[in-house]
Order: sequence, then C-alpha cells, then structure tokens
Amino acid sequence: MPDDTAADLTAAFEALRARQPDAVALHHPVRNGRYAELTYRQLTERCDAYTGALSHAGLRPGMRTCLMVPPGPDLAALVLALARLGVVPVLIDPGIARSALRRCLAEAAPDAFIGVPKAHAGRVLLGWARRSVRLPVTVGRRWFWRGPTLRALCAAAPDIPPPRADRSPDDLAAIAFTSGSTGVPKAVEYRARHLGAQLRLARETFPLEPGTVGISTFPPFALAGPALGLTLVVPRMDPIRPASADPAVLVAEIGRFGASGLFGAPALLDSLSRYCADRALVLEPLRFVTSAGASLDPRTAERLRRCLPEDALLHSAYGATECLPLSVIESRELLGETRLPTERGHGVCVGRPLAANTVRVITVSDGPIPLWSDDLLAEPGAVGEITVAGPAVSERYFGRPQETALAKIREGDRIVHRMGDLGRLDEQGRLWLCGRTSQRVRTPDGDLCTEQVEPIANTVPGVRRSALVGVGAPGAQTPVLCVEAERGIRRSQRPRVAAEVLDRFAGYPHTAAIRQVLFHPGFPVDIRHNAKIGRERLARWAAGRLR
Repeated sequence: MPDDTAADLTAAFEALRARQPDAVALHHPVRNGRYAELTYRQLTERCDAYTGALSHAGLRPGMRTCLMVPPGPDLAALVLALARLGVVPVLIDPGIARSALRRCLAEAAPDAFIGVPKAHAGRVLLGWARRSVRLPVTVGRRWFWRGPTLRALCAAAPDIPPPRADRSPDDLAAIAFTSGSTGVPKAVEYRARHLGAQLRLARETFPLEPGTVGISTFPPFALAGPALGLTLVVPRMDPIRPASADPAVLVAEIGRFGASGLFGAPALLDSLSRYCADRALVLEPLRFVTSAGASLDPRTAERLRRCLPEDALLHSAYGATECLPLSVIESRELLGETRLPTERGHGVCVGRPLAANTVRVITVSDGPIPLWSDDLLAEPGAVGEITVAGPAVSERYFGRPQETALAKIREGDRIVHRMGDLGRLDEQGRLWLCGRTSQRVRTPDGDLCTEQVEPIANTVPGVRRSALVGVGAPGAQTPVLCVEAERGIRRSQRPRVAAEVLDRFAGYPHTAAIRQVLFHPGFPVDIRHNAKIGRERLARWAAGRLR
C-alpha cells in the first residue's frame, strides 16, 4: 500500500479497491449457520449507495451522526460513506452503562441517528438525543418510530454521484465515547489525521499484509480491517459482549476460513486457550494473535503459545482510546526475562513504545497540568504517571473542558496525554505498567499499585484472578485482596489458598503488610472486554464484608 493512502480512511480504502477489487473484504454470518462474503467491489457499491442515500436525505459535512450498527458489511459501508460526506460519526462503547447513554447522547447532540431496530427502540423509549435528532434512519425494519429505513433512502436517491467532502487533516472525523477504567464516559475527539496515524501505526506494527485473513472481536480492528486490505471474518458473537464469544465457534471459524490472524481481548484469549488446552488442539492456520483492551496475563500467554504453531506471533498491545497503540510486547519477551520480575511485584511489562510515540513518566499528581516542563519528570526508573505524545494522540474530549484539562498537557505545538496509568521505564527503554492512578491503594505506609500486587497472588494455584482494593479514606486505607477462585476450588479449600497468598506476600517488602484476603464469586467487569475489573464496586463490597 502506498504511504499516502494511510493519510485518510477513505483514501486507503479507495486505493485498495482499485488494486484488489475482487478480493474478499468481509466474511459475515447470515442465517442457518452460513456465511456470506463481500468483495471490495461489492463493498464499494454498497458504500456508493449509502453515500448517495444519506446525502439525498440531508446529511452534510460537519453534522454529527450516532451510529449503532453491529460489525459487518453495513457498519463498514456506513463508516466509509459518512467519511466521504465529511459527516462525524458518534460511536458508543458497548461497555457504557445504559444509565449513562442518555447523558452521552445529550452531550453529543447528534443531528442523525443510524441504527438497528433495537437501538432505535432504546432511543425512543429511553429518550436518547430526543431534542437533537432530526433524521432517524433504521438499518432493517422500522417498528413504531418515525423516519425512513436505509433501504428506502437508497431506493429514493437519484442515480448521480453525491458530492464528496474536501476534508482537511484537522477536521473533526469521529467522536468515540469510551467507558474508561472507572465507567465514567468520555467522548474522545478524533481529527482526520489521528485516524490516519492509527492506520499507519497498525500497518507498521502488526503483520497486516493485504489479503491476510483475520478474525476480529475487537471493534477498532473490525472498523479498520477493510482500509488495511484485510479479508476480515466477522465471528458469530454478541457484539455487546465480544469477550464472551464461544471458543468452539472461534476454533471452527479459524479452520473454516484458514484465518492467519486473530484479534481479541485477554478474557477471550484466556477462554480460547483453556478450551484448546483441554482438547490438546493446535490452531495451525494462525500466524499472529493480537491482544488488546487490558494487559495479557502471562499464564494466558503461556497456555495460548502451546495452542499455536511454533513460529506464530502473540502480541499484547497497550494503549487507550485516546492513543492506540502506544506500545507492544511479543509473548516470548513477556514469558522470558520480564516474567519473573512481574511475578515478584515489579509491574507488568507492556513492551517498548512505538517509534512514533514519545513516552515519559512524570511525578504523580491528581490535579491539572496546563504546560509541560521537564521538571515534571520522575526520577529515572521510578514509578510515576505514564504520558504519551504522538501522531495518534487525541487532543481533547468533546464538550468536556474539565476532563480535557485533567488529561492533557500543552507542550509547544503538540499535546501530551496523561494515560491515568502508573508505570516506569527501565534501562532498556521498556515500559512497565503498575496500575491505574485512580485505583492505587493509599495506606498509612505508602501507596500500593494493583499491578505490583496482583501478579504475585496470581502465581498461587487456585487463584483465577485477583484485585487489590482499598477500604477507608485515602491515606489511611486498609489493603484488601479480592480473589476469584479457579473453577473446582471448593469453599473448604479457600483458607489454604488464602494462606498461601499471604505467605507469598510476606516475602516482599511492599506486600508484607497485606492481611486481608476475601473470596468473591465473580468479579464485576466491563461487558465489552470482561477483563477490566470494576475495582470501585469491589472496594464497596469489601468494605461491607469487613464491617
């Protein structure tokens, strides 16, 4: 792919359409367990139809349009059509609680709402964006609400090429509401150049040759796949809970399509690795697997490596909606010299920052920092807050000046994003993640970081995963380790597991003072990745148990 095609989503797609019109862009599920395929030529024709229909309906450059359509041919064609028209799609993270959706859409104030029937039912019954939406478009059958269907708009549109927006790199290209680690939604603004940079970084970082067959349960890859030249398989899964996809179905799809790539959350890869390990399966077609959404547990990586061909690559990508990707680590390094320090409480290695990103660690501060100064830098090797500047870093949150002030630092003509994560850089330039700044446990003897405590506990047989929380006021908190036991661990075995965890903690100065271990039946997690633990909810639960 020529370098200039990475500058814009539509340019990248158009270049690929010209080069490989008959290559398959998407395999997507239809009825009765069957799959249909869509070539780049067919996807272009659908995109042409949607562009003309939406333009004829009144969508114009700069207008905001909420898009609630599951991954598949309609979503891919609609994203490209909106980009051609210069319309700003408003994308909602499925992990956002329904109670917060109304507020999100009120803030975004979309002019149009394009969605499947369930989305429109929620819009009407729950009053989403009631004051702003002037054009509701239904993808599928319309039920009890007003507005046209997408099919009717396509039938009514004149058969003439619609005008295409002349978009500049600084034009607003998308708004993405993310649930974040705390569940408080924030709307990330993407300029056109940010999306172009994400495409370029993905192409430079991962082995994504045009024609590569990949299965994605991770929405950003599902959207970018056609622009990267992939043959993307949309798996059978609940689009709201992609991490809960059936591993048996994934195994069948990998074999059916000869998929050489797989993109998914750590929780999904964990269930897949357990399924394959129990059956001694090797996923022969796979040559690269990418994990994103949370750090990859070394135990999951170890199991998964046994299910992959020896030459396959297993990457764990670190980043955020505001900057993706920031750094990448391959499983051999994760399971090599970095594993022992992780299991001894030094943090989780997330690899070396990409060359395009400037990653620095600053002294922890809970307040806004308007301007960058080198005086902010933490001592070399010390734990502090991770910051990043680079071509894919978003510059503000839509309609949220206070959140923007807390997360962004001005450095000359660029913006430095505060990740809200604690970490450190080692002598080799590798980044080590220590946990969320907001989730550090503040005890009378100092702060404890989640990723410097939990990996120690996770080495104990019987611990499926753990979560460190604090009970009490910051500065006087009692550290409590919550444990989700492995399946098969009986209640009578829990005291033994807890005793072994405390014995491991006694061997390290920073964990020796932890005395409380509580077993939880099933951690609260975000519904999208099933990996980001709701530690705030766990802290309230632990406080009740201790009382």
